[in-house]
Amino acid sequence: MPIARGYAATDASKPLTPFTFERRNPNPDDVVIDIKFAGICHSDIHTVRNEWKNAVYPIVPGHEIAGIVSAVGSSVTKFKVGDRVGVGCFVDSCIGCAERDLDREQYMPGLSGTYNDFEADGKTRTQGGYSDSIVVKEGYVMSIPDNLPLDASAPLLCAGITLYSPLRHWNAGPGKKVAIVGMGGLGHMGVKLGSAMGADITVLSQSLSKKEDGLKLGAKEYYATNDPETFTKLAGTFDLIICTVSAEIDWNAYLGLLKVDGSFVVVGVPENPIPVHAFSIVPGRRSISGSMIGSIKETQEMLDFCGKHNIVSEIEKINIDQVNEAYERVLKSDVRYRFVIDIASLAA
Repeated sequence: MPIARGYAATDASKPLTPFTFERRNPNPDDVVIDIKFAGICHSDIHTVRNEWKNAVYPIVPGHEIAGIVSAVGSSVTKFKVGDRVGVGCFVDSCIGCAERDLDREQYMPGLSGTYNDFEADGKTRTQGGYSDSIVVKEGYVMSIPDNLPLDASAPLLCAGITLYSPLRHWNAGPGKKVAIVGMGGLGHMGVKLGSAMGADITVLSQSLSKKEDGLKLGAKEYYATNDPETFTKLAGTFDLIICTVSAEIDWNAYLGLLKVDGSFVVVGVPENPIPVHAFSIVPGRRSISGSMIGSIKETQEMLDFCGKHNIVSEIEKINIDQVNEAYERVLKSDVRYRFVIDIASLAA
């Protein structure tokens, strides 16, 4: 079996450390990828620290993967050696379904996560992108447009699709007023993507410290939520609000910012239940919904859209031995706006 090198978590309380492990042997429908860059997602931190109570160690995190095809199986038709490709949050789907749902597969049973999960055989553990190679079924590999830099494209495979999917589903575009709550790794992608779709984008952030960035990336307005006047001034303003933060917020106050028939969409996952008063939604026929990543079909659509509009993530590139420091900085919101690991640093 192929040998891979990477960094892994071996315990919830310990730092990630160098780790050598076996990848599965490629099948005829598999693509072998030399990983060049891997983005750091907050989900990686939640998982390796067992904050979601589902960790099985050792874990090689990483589901924002960009690399180059190094080999293809005999039945592969979409890719060839040398292609620029990406792998996102899952590497198999609908194992228990009679038919794969190409449009909603991320919500179907049997999803195989890129790490901390099982391959289709139900026995082989999946390991992620903080490593030098990966073997993935052809149908779960995506093409990265040639005009986009690989390093800054890696976060598109999670952060990008996490915002693209609800923006598309709730028809963000010309004439729509959209608010993005939080100006971080997810939020800044919402600003870029929503603006490119033609929507009127407003950022709602705790302070104005990133206002210059938000306006530069495409927002029309930028308001501080630590100012109570913000909620008075913007009451009944938005068709769509996408909340990217996982911190505790005044949900009822934010719902009051929606127009009649407006939607509040949760993509950041708070630790505690969401407390919503009925009178925050009933009088305005407002709704509160959730959204999770996107299908492979939609993720490729997002990448093509980003290629057309020259959209990538704003990144800080690091060596892999800086990953534990990067985790602490993510928790302090000390990155603008996504860390990306240069996998070449594994050889250093």
